Amino acid sequence: MTGPDFFAEEIEMSGRKHALRAWDWTMSPDRDTSRPLNVQIGKGLIDKIRAGLLPPGTPLPGSRELAAILGVNRKTIVLVYDELAAQGWLSTEGRRGTFVSPDLPQVRGRLGDNSAAIFEEALPNPAYHVYGSTEPLPEMASEGVIDFTDGVPDTRLVPFGALSSAFRMALLEFARGSQLGYSDPRGLFELRNTLTSMLRIERGLRADPESICVVRGSQMGIYLAARILVRPGDTVVLEQLTYPPARDAFRACGASVVSIDQDEFGMSAESLRNVCKAQRVRAIYLTPHHQFPTTVTMPIERRMELLKLAEEFGFVIIEDDYDHEFHFTHNPMQPMAALDRRGTVIYIGSLSKILAPGLRVGYVVAPPSIIHRIANEIVLIDRQGNSVTERAIADLMQSGELRRHVRHAAKVYHARCHTSAALVSEYLGPFASVDIPGGGLALWVRKTDDVDMAQLYDDAIAQKVRILPGSNFSAEARNVKALRLGYASLNEKEMQTGMARLKSALSRQVHLYGSAA
Repeated sequence: MTGPDFFAEEIEMSGRKHALRAWDWTMSPDRDTSRPLNVQIGKGLIDKIRAGLLPPGTPLPGSRELAAILGVNRKTIVLVYDELAAQGWLSTEGRRGTFVSPDLPQVRGRLGDNSAAIFEEALPNPAYHVYGSTEPLPEMASEGVIDFTDGVPDTRLVPFGALSSAFRMALLEFARGSQLGYSDPRGLFELRNTLTSMLRIERGLRADPESICVVRGSQMGIYLAARILVRPGDTVVLEQLTYPPARDAFRACGASVVSIDQDEFGMSAESLRNVCKAQRVRAIYLTPHHQFPTTVTMPIERRMELLKLAEEFGFVIIEDDYDHEFHFTHNPMQPMAALDRRGTVIYIGSLSKILAPGLRVGYVVAPPSIIHRIANEIVLIDRQGNSVTERAIADLMQSGELRRHVRHAAKVYHARCHTSAALVSEYLGPFASVDIPGGGLALWVRKTDDVDMAQLYDDAIAQKVRILPGSNFSAEARNVKALRLGYASLNEKEMQTGMARLKSALSRQVHLYGSAA
């Protein structure tokens, strides 16, 4: 039902008092919809009042009469009238009956216009000024589409038995102990304490529970860091190719975002120095472990250069270590935060890449004064995280189950990394080249000049395969001769299917290829 049509005839309005029930009622409630009848009828009345079809003071049928007309129980109509009277749409005058409230302002408009559809369709842009992006949200995974993501883990590898058991025990513990109320906005102490041990032993961070705040994924950590650091007009520096939601988070907080050169090692220290000499830099954002999107690992020499620049020019380094656990060629390098001796690095990590993005567990490590500011921001928007989830994750870490899962997943992803690189060579041939990364969950595939990447994206979608062109990661959406192919969420058969479809899409532009087999 697209909207109830209550009246067959136009109500005569000649300045005289309306005769009671001087119209035929032709509305027929839809009993096949999930919406209750009283909601349908009440909404229809409000639509007509707002459209001017029921002006202030208009009499309505008695509840018994309207119930008979519509074929519903009289109690349904009584409920509708009581609710609309409580909201101020209707008024009752004892035995005289029920009327459209005379206090409502007169609505000007022609009878029969489309204004009654105001609640049936999405509202247009509001008349008042609002902030924020109007860009459409990215399309989620579609049926039958092979999605080369930006580096999403394979949730099929999650140890669901251990995870469900941990959740069950956490819920029982909290329920029996009456602990399901509000708690510390920094996150459950047990998880912060467990993270402290892991960060000290495995990453060399001088952390403690007071210097950790649990957040709902690394993106929330980035946004909160931007909130406490940036004021309108402050300069934040990022690499030319970087994680787009991070750039958007800084801009949303009013930052003037400057994108600078990067080389095979990541952010150029020379370019950063030049920017710092020209203007006051508030913060820089980095993904040094596996640069996003190019996957390269920043060497120790470059990290030390950037830390010295931070000390010299007084800016903050926001280090996003989003997939630290997955490094294949050697032991992962310690984070820049482990080298920091002056509290200039805000370190952001995530457990979502280990288990599943839907679990939304990340953390921020910083001096306690910074953590308290972040916690105060959390109180304004979220109050706290999910204590049950945090307790379950803490139990998985303490029992060693999470470490076992990481070991298993790392082996799977290492194999998939080599498989996907081999498939790029097999199916894409002279079109593309790729260096096998030392870790991470995605490949950075460089293309030739023969291919229009924007057209390739459209052609690939037509073949039911989704790719991420390099231009997606550029601040100016410039033509980047590369694409990022996340392989971790795909098994070998899915990768082969995706590469074959991508080859078929390329056949429209590159005559070296025929149709995919």
